[in-house]
Amino acid sequence: MSIQWKGVMPAVTTKFDDNDNLDLKTFEININAQLEAGIHGIVLGGTLGEASTLTDEEKRKLTTSTVDMVKGKVPVLINIAEQTTKGAIEAAQKAEDDGAQGLMMLPPMRYKAGDRETVEYFKATAKSTSLPIMIYNNPVDYKIEVTLDMFEELIECDNIEAVKESTRDTTNITRIINRFGDRLKIMTGVDTVALESLIMGAEGWIAGLVCAFPAETVAIYELQRVGRIKEAIEIFRWFLPLLELDINPKLVQNIKLAEVYTGIGTENVRAPRLPLFGEERKHVIKVIEESLKTRPSLPDYKSLQ
Repeated sequence: MSIQWKGVMPAVTTKFDDNDNLDLKTFEININAQLEAGIHGIVLGGTLGEASTLTDEEKRKLTTSTVDMVKGKVPVLINIAEQTTKGAIEAAQKAEDDGAQGLMMLPPMRYKAGDRETVEYFKATAKSTSLPIMIYNNPVDYKIEVTLDMFEELIECDNIEAVKESTRDTTNITRIINRFGDRLKIMTGVDTVALESLIMGAEGWIAGLVCAFPAETVAIYELQRVGRIKEAIEIFRWFLPLLELDINPKLVQNIKLAEVYTGIGTENVRAPRLPLFGEERKHVIKVIEESLKTRPSLPDYKSLQ
């Protein structure tokens, strides 16, 4: 399956049971809700998926299980966040063996690689696999920026096809388009600037709060796609207090708590993460409950031409 780099692709949470094992039953409930809402792809094992706490075996199980669940309806991508080039190459090869249709790749973890080192890391991995790759550019959280000059070198690899643009500078979308045209597809990766990023030329949205609110997320994308911007803005304005839960160190706990309220997840996280408590928990519950009271009615966004 080739990947159309467009639409809404949830960076899904990883579900755990009360014994800290993968909870594939609850995971499938959420995946089915995403498919029903009309999402366009699924990204496994990202930050929101608690990737740093997952074993290699668990990542492979998530990949094969998700591929089985979606039955070819949408592409399944898995994130690569490794400390070494050797580890990234091995992860890419395992993903391909396990049926993933694409990769999202972060720069090297822990070591703050220089520009040349980062480029070589990505290129070596790209050359080791036939899978299409989306580079995750998030210097705010991961301290390495993939610059336009670096992308100029990276697109020498035909299978480096897209960027998850998470610099939080929406003017960067225009810079990428001006420099690369259609060669480098842009997927916005920050929930709070998603709509303006789409309007400015991003073709898709790697989303977080979609995990709890899939229909609203897809509706915003589809409405702006056909030029019904005012309606998209109205939903987005309602959504913003929830979307701000994604740009927070406790984004995993925040979004999993929201999933509980919408009936498609649990609060279980893997230590050292712990469920929210105290005033922090009260604040997030207030945001969720107030948003649910004013949850908008959605148009028939699935039939928009």
